[in-house]
Amino acid sequence: MTPDPQPSSQHEPPDSMGLTTLAPGNAQNAFDRILQWIPRLLSSKPHVVLLTLLGFYLVILPLLGVNVSPKSELIGGNYTNVTSDIGACIAAGGTLHLISQGRKRQRLDEERLRLLREVHSLLHHVHEASATELGPIEPPPAAGDGH
Repeated sequence: MTPDPQPSSQHEPPDSMGLTTLAPGNAQNAFDRILQWIPRLLSSKPHVVLLTLLGFYLVILPLLGVNVSPKSELIGGNYTNVTSDIGACIAAGGTLHLISQGRKRQRLDEERLRLLREVHSLLHHVHEASATELGPIEPPPAAGDGH
C-alpha cells in the first residue's frame, strides 16, 4: 500500500496567507483566534436582524414622519452606514461559505488521490509481470515545478 498523501498545508510556507488561513483551525495565537470569530459574528442571523431593525429605525421611520433624535442618528449612523454594515454581513457569510466549500473539495480530492494510488498499487500487485515491464513507479512531480 502507498502512504497517504501529505496535507497540502505542509507545502505552504508558514507565513503564507491562503484562503483557509481566514477560517478556524489555523490560529497561531489568542489574538488570531479572537479575530477568526469576527466573520462568524458579522454573518450571524441576530446581527443581521439587529442591523435591519436599526435600518428601519434610522431610515424608514424618518421617511414616515417619525422624529428620530439626533443623538440616535449620531450613535446609530445613517442609511449608508446601515446598508454598508448589512453588505459586510453578506460578504462575511459568503467568505465563510467559500472557505467551507474549499476545504470540503480539498478533502474529497485527497481521498480521490488516496484511492487512485491504492488502485494503482493493487493493479501493480495483481499484474506484477506487466508492471515490471513498465518499470518503477515514478512519484508525481512536486507542485510548482512547472511541468
